[in-house]
Amino acid sequence: MRDRIKIFNIGVDKITKKELLETFQEGVLVTPNVDHLMKLQKDREFYEIYKKADYVTVDSNIVQLALKFLGRPVPEVVTGSGFLPSYYMYHKDNPEIKIFLFGAAPGIADIAMEKINKKAGRDIVVGAYSPSFGFEKNKEECDKIVEMLNASPANVLVVGVGAPKQEKWIYKYKEQLKNIKIYLAIGATIDFEAEKVKRAPKIMQKLALEWLYRLAKEPKRLWRRYIIEDMPFFWLVLKQRFGKYRNPFE
Repeated sequence: MRDRIKIFNIGVDKITKKELLETFQEGVLVTPNVDHLMKLQKDREFYEIYKKADYVTVDSNIVQLALKFLGRPVPEVVTGSGFLPSYYMYHKDNPEIKIFLFGAAPGIADIAMEKINKKAGRDIVVGAYSPSFGFEKNKEECDKIVEMLNASPANVLVVGVGAPKQEKWIYKYKEQLKNIKIYLAIGATIDFEAEKVKRAPKIMQKLALEWLYRLAKEPKRLWRRYIIEDMPFFWLVLKQRFGKYRNPFE
C-alpha cells in the first residue's frame, strides 16, 4: 500500500516520478492542481472519482508548498505534462507499450503523435483523436471513440480534454474499453507535446508562478479560474492547518 496523505478531502501519493515509472502497470492516474482541489469541494461525482483513482500525484508547486506548510510534504511534484514525456521515453524500447492520444483541438493530437514518435524512435503512439466541442454529451461520438479504441492496439490512453471532463469520461467508459490498461488524465499535455502551447519558463515553475504565466497568455479564458474560483484555496489550507476544515461530502 502506497503512502497517501490528505489535503482537504482527497489523498495524494507520496511518490516520485521514478517510482511511478517503475511501478505503474495498470490503473488510472490523476494529477490534482489548485483548480482541481477547488472543484473537488463542489462536485461530488469528481470527488468520488478521485477516491477511486489508482495514482494521485501533485501537479502543482503551490499544492506542494501547501502540503509542506501543513507538515505533510510530498517528495516531488509529478505533473501530467512532465510525466508523459518521461513515460514514453522510459518505454521507448518496450514494444508492449502502445499509446493513444485523445484530446486537444482538431489536428493537434496528430501533430503530437508525430513528434512523440520521432523522439521515441518508434511508433509508440499508435493512434490519435481530437474530439468535437461538447463530445462528452454526444453519445454517438462517444460510442465511436469506444469503437476506435477497441479496434486499436493501444493499451495506454492519454486523455487531455480538461478536468473534470477527462476524469468523468474515463470512469464512464473504461469498463467498455477492452485493451486499455493504463489511463493518464493529464489536461493540456497533448498541446504541449504538439508544441502548440508553451509551458512557463522553468524558473517560473520553480517559483510556483506557472499560473501567472498562463494567465498572461490566456487572460480571457483563465482570469475567472485563477482570480475568483481558485483563491479560496489558501483559506482552506489555513482551515486544515488549524483543524477546522470539513469535507463537504461527509
